[in-house]
Amino acid sequence: MNPFALRTGIGYDVHPFVENRPLFLGGVLIPYERGLAGHSDADVLLHAICDSLLGAAGLQDIGYQFPNTDQRFKNADSKLLLKTTLEKITHEGFSIINIDSMLIAEEPKINPYIVNMKETISKIINIESNRIGIKATTNEKMGFTGRKEGIAAFATCLIVQGM
Repeated sequence: MNPFALRTGIGYDVHPFVENRPLFLGGVLIPYERGLAGHSDADVLLHAICDSLLGAAGLQDIGYQFPNTDQRFKNADSKLLLKTTLEKITHEGFSIINIDSMLIAEEPKINPYIVNMKETISKIINIESNRIGIKATTNEKMGFTGRKEGIAAFATCLIVQGM
């Protein structure tokens, strides 16, 4: 039996736009006229990454770990949720090999902020930024993201146990 266990995970998150709220994506404040509604700061990218890591480690999802019924997480900084997620998977003996992700939004333009997002995430989870993929696309004006009603994010990860 191999002493090293490779595991993959997938995460998804979506939040609608609201007025009078800052927009955080990948732990970075994005200048935009609307933010995302949510119990925490509604950072869809970090939430999708958390879910991918938790799933790969066989742990319960972000909604279980950080429930929206718990006032401790009201307006919480999702960078802290990601840090706590890292602590949980590390406690189980896992290390992160890489993360890949996709943001889906018609607006705002994401590409100018990707390098900063990767650096921010890299510092939180203690891996090199070149092991983090962040891509952005539109939904070609279809669906809720196409109508500019919100943002969606997908994330996958590869983790290893025993190293």
